[in-house]
Amino acid sequence: MPLDTLNGPIGLALAALLGLLVGSFLNVVIHRLPQMMERQWAAECAEFSGQPAPEHPPLNLLHPRSRCHSCGAGIAWYQNVPVLSYLLLRGQCHVCGVSIGLRYPLVELLTGGLFAWVFAQHGPSGSALAWFGFVAAVIALACIDWDTTLLPDDITLPLVWAGLVVAAWGWTGITLPQALWGAVAGYLSLWSVYWAFKLLTGKEGMGYGDFKLFAALGAWFGWQALIPMILMASVIGAVVGIGMKFTSGLREGGYIPFGPFLALAGLSALVFSPQALLRWVGL
Repeated sequence: MPLDTLNGPIGLALAALLGLLVGSFLNVVIHRLPQMMERQWAAECAEFSGQPAPEHPPLNLLHPRSRCHSCGAGIAWYQNVPVLSYLLLRGQCHVCGVSIGLRYPLVELLTGGLFAWVFAQHGPSGSALAWFGFVAAVIALACIDWDTTLLPDDITLPLVWAGLVVAAWGWTGITLPQALWGAVAGYLSLWSVYWAFKLLTGKEGMGYGDFKLFAALGAWFGWQALIPMILMASVIGAVVGIGMKFTSGLREGGYIPFGPFLALAGLSALVFSPQALLRWVGL
């Protein structure tokens, strides 16, 4: 297919379809990667203590096939079509009738919509492929952190390096020095806040994964974008935290993960630009 053909509605439709498929796979990553990490940690602890590693059925991002989390019934390929299958199944397991989380189609729709937006801005180009990867990684990180308060190195660290590489190739609209110092400033800023808070209160206010995610955002958007992104993440995080406190939605310990709000700020910077974020927070 000629590239000129992809510049119109056909290209947008294909990008949206790709996003829906990637979003479906992200749901698998969001659910399974934390389990895979816990198994790895358990095996490492057992090895360190000289005990036999716990035995588990094989689990990775491709095996076993998708199944209902309640009854264990397998999900056929035609029951796993993004969004459409959810609607046809009326949001329920076809065997036991247990509700399927609304987040599954929402992740697919969000990924599909953002892929289409990226393609509309960049067309069939290396820049579009780079931002497709950024969108997928950030959505997965946001959901995993919300569920588990984990930001896996398997995603955050490649995201940092990818931001530096695509900046060097000229695919993100910023220079390599801007990306490099964005990564450095992103990491050190939250690292400094973490230690200042810990020295003052004796408590940990955030995790190391937040430093790495903010470093990744700096690598993709440059050091100039860090202030508007952290301000937006802080404002939204405060509003959500206050709302959850009044609705008794806070978890044990009264905390909420910060990663999802950093992720939201990053996606907002992609769509609206960092300058628009500054206007939103009143600066």
